[in-house]
Amino acid sequence: MKNRFQMKLFQKITVGIIAMMLFPLFVYGQIPDPVKFNVTEAPEQVLAGEVFTISVEASIEGDWHLYSVLNDPDAGPFPTEFSANSPNFVFAGDVTESEADIEFDPNFEAELGWHSSFASFDIPIAIKTELSGRQNLDIEVFYQVCDDRVCLPPKTKSIIVAVEVVGVSDNPYEAAIGGIEEVSSGEEVSGSGSSDLSKDGVFSFIWIALLAGFAALLTPCVFPMIPLTVSYFSKQSGESKGVGQALLFGIAIVITFTIIGVILAALVGANGAQNFAASPFVNAMIAIVLIAFALSLLGMYELQLPHQLTNYLNRKSNESSGIVGIIFMAVTISAVSFSCTAPFVGAVFAATATGGEWIYPIIGMIGFSAAFASPFVLFAMFPQWLESLPKSGSWMNVVKVLLGFIELAAAIKFISNVDLVLGWGLVSRPFAIAAWIAIFLVAGLYVLGIFVLKHEKKPEYVTTGRLLLALPFLLFSFYLMPGLMGASLGIWDSWLPPKMQTDVSVVGTIAAMGGGGSGSSLTDDGWTEDYQTALDEAEAEGIPVFIDFTGYTCTNCRAMESNVFPLEEVRERFDQMKLVKLYTDGGSDAQANQQLQFRLTGNIALPTYVILDPGSKRVIAQELGYINSEKFVSFLDKGINAYKSK
Repeated sequence: MKNRFQMKLFQKITVGIIAMMLFPLFVYGQIPDPVKFNVTEAPEQVLAGEVFTISVEASIEGDWHLYSVLNDPDAGPFPTEFSANSPNFVFAGDVTESEADIEFDPNFEAELGWHSSFASFDIPIAIKTELSGRQNLDIEVFYQVCDDRVCLPPKTKSIIVAVEVVGVSDNPYEAAIGGIEEVSSGEEVSGSGSSDLSKDGVFSFIWIALLAGFAALLTPCVFPMIPLTVSYFSKQSGESKGVGQALLFGIAIVITFTIIGVILAALVGANGAQNFAASPFVNAMIAIVLIAFALSLLGMYELQLPHQLTNYLNRKSNESSGIVGIIFMAVTISAVSFSCTAPFVGAVFAATATGGEWIYPIIGMIGFSAAFASPFVLFAMFPQWLESLPKSGSWMNVVKVLLGFIELAAAIKFISNVDLVLGWGLVSRPFAIAAWIAIFLVAGLYVLGIFVLKHEKKPEYVTTGRLLLALPFLLFSFYLMPGLMGASLGIWDSWLPPKMQTDVSVVGTIAAMGGGGSGSSLTDDGWTEDYQTALDEAEAEGIPVFIDFTGYTCTNCRAMESNVFPLEEVRERFDQMKLVKLYTDGGSDAQANQQLQFRLTGNIALPTYVILDPGSKRVIAQELGYINSEKFVSFLDKGINAYKSK
């Protein structure tokens, strides 16, 4: 009785932890957006090449100020700026605006124009002469708002206007002559980095979600349900009917899990994703949840939804028929398998935090649920394949336990994020590597049957399958050992704390004892965190400044620092610049560093790289996100050459 009470208490605590983890999403999802743009006047029909005007009104809430299009971009906050975001039209002159209030702003020490409550803009436009028919014009507006206390990050919105092209003007605007032209691959615009999802990032995340979905299928509470569910559909009258119902069943599972992703995406929002990934509170909750899920997979306890809910869904699936019954059956399968799927869903959401984009939860749940539902549909379409499935047995528990070890290792990443942001200095890179070595070594020994968990029977001998399964875990633990000595671990460094001067390194210690110094291979050599001093020194030496806007919790930052920065061709170019590393997600200067990043680049994405003229403080070139070594070297060359040729 006592054990049952303790288990129920722990389940309630775990559910409470998950609720606490989701709480910040409500906060971060509510970043204000006090400006609304509406088209008030636009012609329905126009001639191609003819100059016409589109009028746009901006409604501004509260005490926020929207800045004039005439403001100097270097004077303070970003001025409002309109541009063509689709290639079917050009701007045919300057944008005019309603009268702005012009006053001296002591915060920026400059005379600024701004709009309060309301503003109107007239935009002269001409459509390309070779186009005809209905045209959707995508006008992009870039703006920033401030009040007396704070400035919000700059924001970009699209204004779509549809017009009908009914002919060609006899006197077309010169820049509008021609059609839509492709931009040659050789052209490059300064600051070509984008905060949108990169192809590599999306595909990597999709792989994580798919693998999580397939891994969930191998757990004891899911795998045995595959033949049972498939046999239900195969017994339906007519093979085609059974296949159709199986397809509907799979779609219902995808929808069930995707709804979870949509809810999370709605709560997080585009701007909230960055804060979600950097918050030490959120990282701590993710670590706790991953540990809780890992202990569940390791057999310490079992996570279950309330039995009242699962009983209700099961009863509804039995009572209902046709489409409704199949949908309830899919929801029931999802609910009943919660104790095994919850850890994998949690792992996908944990990867969401490293992705830092609002769309990731939706992509993750679609990928996870598609993989999860695929065998139910495929085996219903090809029932003869069921005979090739392995029998349910102890191997499923082995897979479940191994996945528990993997989730335990993943929790180290988020624990180190908390430690880095709060500056405790407890979870160093060697400590995290040592923890990983221990976890994967124990996992490998478990597979070999050196020890067993509660309620398990020790294998009489080691089968070939167990040996092959144990090898990757044992080899990976040995692969990590050079990291304890300060060696780079390639892509795995992005999941570990950054190298610090205070790290204990076996190689560094031996070198110091032998008079060889303290090891100069650490990544922070040559870097400073003093922005103003770097500007002064760079101006005196006549070299540009390279700024690395980075973050303690930024996985892509670690990947760049470990895999790209140490390359010889990159180091050669770094030697020609003054290097500054500024953290924006933790530390005493985080807020000032983030404001500097806003001012210089107009974004808060991490990592962002800036090459700066120390005299004029003008941005020569910028890039953001993880980029390959060739593109990064090209970016450095472009900035250095631009500075030398000024």
